[in-house]
Amino acid sequence: MVWAAGMARAARKIATAAALGGGGLTALGATAYGLLIAEGLLARRVIGRPHGLDGPPSDGVYGDFPGEPLKLAMLGDSTAVGLGMTDPAHTPGVLLAHGLAAVAERPVDLLVAAKSGTPSAELGEQVDLALAMKAHMAVIFVGANDIITQTPPAAAVRHLTKAVRRLRDAGMEVVVGTCPDLGTVRPIAQPLRWVTRRWSRQLAAAQTVAVVDAGGRTVAFADVLGPEFATNPSEMFGPDRFHPSDRGYAQAAYAVLPSVCAALGLWPEPRPARGEALQPIYLAAATAAEEPGTEVAATRVDGRATGLHGKWATLFRRRLGETLNDA
Repeated sequence: MVWAAGMARAARKIATAAALGGGGLTALGATAYGLLIAEGLLARRVIGRPHGLDGPPSDGVYGDFPGEPLKLAMLGDSTAVGLGMTDPAHTPGVLLAHGLAAVAERPVDLLVAAKSGTPSAELGEQVDLALAMKAHMAVIFVGANDIITQTPPAAAVRHLTKAVRRLRDAGMEVVVGTCPDLGTVRPIAQPLRWVTRRWSRQLAAAQTVAVVDAGGRTVAFADVLGPEFATNPSEMFGPDRFHPSDRGYAQAAYAVLPSVCAALGLWPEPRPARGEALQPIYLAAATAAEEPGTEVAATRVDGRATGLHGKWATLFRRRLGETLNDA
């Protein structure tokens, strides 16, 4: 498909620039970045302020089960924090902790190291906290602030790669919710809404390439959140019309839960759709950036991790309704 090939090329370009230390600015260029900032200032005039600067305190042990707790660390930006929520039960971390505890039949010790406004460059301190906790699982929601702060995509991907590698080197499983689709934010007007959608999905695809190469898994937030948020903005966005509502955070948490459980060996891998299971990583990343709820993880073909077109990856399309019912 033409769109997939184009997205794959963009992901390859950004990922290559990240590896080589370049900027990897998208084809839209610096002028469009300037337009985005101008549009963003206008959008801020009609975006209200969420409740507080961070979500409610939600660290703690969840799940009324015996045994040693599984340790879960939430890293990233305001989406990982649950900005705008007043009840901890509505934050992604607590929702994930409860879901993970139910599947594992063990308590879950939750640490929310994430902070509102965090771009990929500022993940290092949060990684330090996860390492000190000796977490079994780290979940990272990041990407939106890289676009908002005009961070060159390759630089953002390079910082994310470093964070994932540090966590994996310590033996943690890592699941990354990739850059959300900022094109669903209604206060951002056209044509910048289209621009932000393209940037969001290019960054998400490049994040997937980098995270899988570093040993983690990704879940495509651009598509998990995009259609539902675009169709039901009054229900899925909070009062500031930028951050998710409690229903929106639940959608994000339950999209990630199966991947978290699978990474920990608690959830059986689904059967991939015929003809879509195995793809070169760049094509898999492009496909995930356009497909709702797609998880991408590394795999092997005939015992080999790479083929003629790069690392092999497996795509899993999980149906959110089944996840909610199971959780």
